Amino acid sequence: MRRDLAPPAVVAVWVALVLGLDTGATLTQQRLLGAGTWLLLLVLLARESRATRVQVGVVVAFASVVEYVFAGWLGVYVYRLENVPAFVPPGHGLVYLAALCLSRSGWAHRHSRPLVAAALVLCGTWAGWGLLLSPRPDVLGAFWFGCLVVFSRWGRSPLLYAAAFLVVSYLEIVGTSLGTWAWQPHDPTGLVSIGNPPSGIAGGYAWFDAAALAAAPWLLRRWPGRPSAAPAQELALDRGERVP
Repeated sequence: MRRDLAPPAVVAVWVALVLGLDTGATLTQQRLLGAGTWLLLLVLLARESRATRVQVGVVVAFASVVEYVFAGWLGVYVYRLENVPAFVPPGHGLVYLAALCLSRSGWAHRHSRPLVAAALVLCGTWAGWGLLLSPRPDVLGAFWFGCLVVFSRWGRSPLLYAAAFLVVSYLEIVGTSLGTWAWQPHDPTGLVSIGNPPSGIAGGYAWFDAAALAAAPWLLRRWPGRPSAAPAQELALDRGERVP
């Protein structure tokens, strides 16, 4: 239990620390925060299985592409220095690792149905408020809530998406509150309104999680070294699930 809950606690503290320090950081200081974030990610991964390392690597790669396209190029959201901060790519790895550790804990597996249901109810309530009551309408958040519902219902690991809702919502609320980044009122077409942050942002992150779960078996078959189990079994064990 302590092994699974320690990384999320460390990540929560680190997120608050880095985003707080970034409020007045120069570009050089921001790069130092990035180096520290990479170091923390590597330290936490040193105790993890190769399946976890592969999944985190997929998330970092996929999320980095998304960051440079949607923040760096399209400007859907804008960081304080109008760049993609050096701590963001490894930060995505930390967020995924925290959600994975929460989802594989014994407590989460014993209460899987109520936890998944609670995540959907909370996110749905937030999305409904953003769509109908917020002074800043949030159509994108409602769409991403729909993505979260789909992944939670038909995805490979509903608990992972429920845990991601908790971790990602915390990250986005802290980041936007401190001004580390801000979402534009509309998408580049001007047709889709966006909250700050979008209410269903966890559904957007669910695409990163799904990419990790989908790509990991293929990558594990090509990972150097001797595997401990078949890729599908290795991933199931990594999520705390029983295998035949």
